[in-house]
Amino acid sequence: MANYLHTRNRLNAYRLMWLFVFFDLPVLSRTERKAAAKFRKDLLKDGFQMMQYSVYVRFCVSAEKADVHTRRVQRLLPKDGRVTIARITDKQYESMLNFWGRMPQKPEAQGYQQLELF
Repeated sequence: MANYLHTRNRLNAYRLMWLFVFFDLPVLSRTERKAAAKFRKDLLKDGFQMMQYSVYVRFCVSAEKADVHTRRVQRLLPKDGRVTIARITDKQYESMLNFWGRMPQKPEAQGYQQLELF
């Protein structure tokens, strides 16, 4: 237990971040639908998880890692549509409330996976 707390406290020093990608993409033509599907698939390949249909989220261990994934998303942007990228701290994410129907739900615990060699 003490080792877990030590690791958790050390990770907090990196300012744990959550990266959100919100988007509205046109899907009227076959080409637009294909571009929108490719964008979603590329987000998944980069480790994002679908939170809602046009909202994807990814955990990052630091602001520097969030910068890397922000640049990747910028390279993936389709020709048309609107995309917003937002960052929040782990503490802010923890206080988020989600509603499915009238029942409030806390964000799913993602668990931090980090290999510690020494």
